[in-house]
Amino acid sequence: NWTFAGSVPSRSFANKSDEGWLSSMFAHKVDARKDAHSNLLSKKDTSNLYKIQFHNVKPECMEAYNKMSDEVQKELHRDADYPCEVVGSWNTWYGEQDQAVHLWRYSGGYPALTECLHKLNRNMVYLAFRKERSKMLISRCNQLLLEFSFWNEPAPRSGPNIYELRTYQLVPGTMIEWGNNWARAIKYRQENNEAVGGFFTQIGELYLVHHLWAYKDLQSRQETRNAAWLKEGWDVNVHYTMPLIQKMESRIMIPMEHSPLQ
Repeated sequence: NWTFAGSVPSRSFANKSDEGWLSSMFAHKVDARKDAHSNLLSKKDTSNLYKIQFHNVKPECMEAYNKMSDEVQKELHRDADYPCEVVGSWNTWYGEQDQAVHLWRYSGGYPALTECLHKLNRNMVYLAFRKERSKMLISRCNQLLLEFSFWNEPAPRSGPNIYELRTYQLVPGTMIEWGNNWARAIKYRQENNEAVGGFFTQIGELYLVHHLWAYKDLQSRQETRNAAWLKEGWDVNVHYTMPLIQKMESRIMIPMEHSPLQ
C-alpha cells in the first residue's frame, strides 16, 4: 500500500472502493501508436493555437512595461483584422521575479499565427512598441501550445484572483499517459471553478505541460488543494503521474490591469 503522510490526509488507495477507478485507468486509453500526440490530445472542435510569452523585465522598467503592454494589447483587441487575442497577462508574484507572462490565442491555428505576424511586421506603431520594449527586457522566450481536450476553454473571469501556473517537464514519450490520467483526474479539481486551462507544447521546450489555476487568495489555494486529497481517486492520479515528471515549477501570478482573466 502507498499512503500519504504529513500535511495531507493519510489514506491508502489500495482498497475495494478504488478498484473500479484503478481498472478504469486501463480502459478506453488513447493509443499513442495511432496518431500524433497533437491530434490525440488536443480539442477537435476548435483550431485554436496558443502562445505563451515569458518576459524578464528590468526591475526599474516594470511599471512602464505594464503600461505599454496595456495600450498595445487594447489596440490589437479593437482591430478585427488580427485573428488573435490575449487570454491573460500577469506579473509573477512568487517565482521568478520582475517577470511578465502573456497567454495569446490564435483562432485558426498556424495560418492565423502567420497572418498575424505578417500584419504586425507592417504595423509601424507595433514595430515602434517592440523597439521601445526591447530596452526594458533582460530576456524573453515563447512557446506554441495546444490545449488538452479535457480541460476548460480559458474564458474571461472577474476578480480579484491570483493565478498559479504549474509547469511540468515530462519524461519524453509519456505525454499520452499524462493525458490519460488527467482526463480522469480533472473532475476532482472543478468544484471551486479553479481550473482555467491546460496546455502542452508544440514548439519550444518539448514535453512541457502548463496547468493554469485561479484562486481567491493563497489561503483559498491551500484549502482547495487540500480538499482534493479527501476525494477518492485523486491520490491514485498523483501516484501514476509523479513518475512521469522530470521537473516541475509553480508560479503565483497577479493579473495585469488589462488582462481578461482577473
